[in-house]
Amino acid sequence: MSISIFLFLALLFVIALLIVRALGRSAPARGEPPLPRSGPPAEQILAERYARGEIDEEEYRRRLATLRGAPPGGAPPGGAPPGGPSP
Repeated sequence: MSISIFLFLALLFVIALLIVRALGRSAPARGEPPLPRSGPPAEQILAERYARGEIDEEEYRRRLATLRGAPPGGAPPGGAPPGGPSP
């Protein structure tokens, strides 16, 4: 009988531990800044794709405008793509 009580208490302890760990990971504590995103920013990835020739200038400008919040038909803030105008 004492073994069953010990196993029951151990089970309760494990459940409590799992709950505490799950709640600790769900959200950062108040006042703490959010964790920084890893990897390069979206504009840098877009510029690299343009430089490799994966997308053309029109596609680059359209996507850059979308990232920066400009209207799709207008020119993006910042002007020309990296490396100057295409030939």
